[in-house]
Amino acid sequence: MIRGWNTIPQAFVASLFTWGVTALGAAVVFFIPPSSKKLLDISLGFAAGIMIAASFWSLLAPAIELSETEMGSFAFLPVAVGFAGGAAFVYIADRIMPR
Repeated sequence: MIRGWNTIPQAFVASLFTWGVTALGAAVVFFIPPSSKKLLDISLGFAAGIMIAASFWSLLAPAIELSETEMGSFAFLPVAVGFAGGAAFVYIADRIMPR
C-alpha cells in the first residue's frame, strides 16, 4: 500500500499499471515477423509454463492445504483428481468441437 493514499486511487493506479504492462506485452506482435514459427512456439511454451505455475500457486497449493485437515497424507488426491478431470475435459472438448 502507498502511505497517505486512499484505496480507490491505489486500485486505479494498480489497474493502469497492469493494463500498461499487458498492452506492452501484446504490442510485441507488431515487431515480430508473422512467419516466425519458432518464436511462436517458444512464446506459447513460456505462456503455458506461467499459467501452470499460476494455477499451482494460486489454486492447487491452497486446495491441498485445505484438504490436509480431512485427508491427511492423501491431501493431494482430490486436487490431483480435479486437475486430471479438468485436463480430460479440455482434451475431450478439443476432440469433439469442430475447428
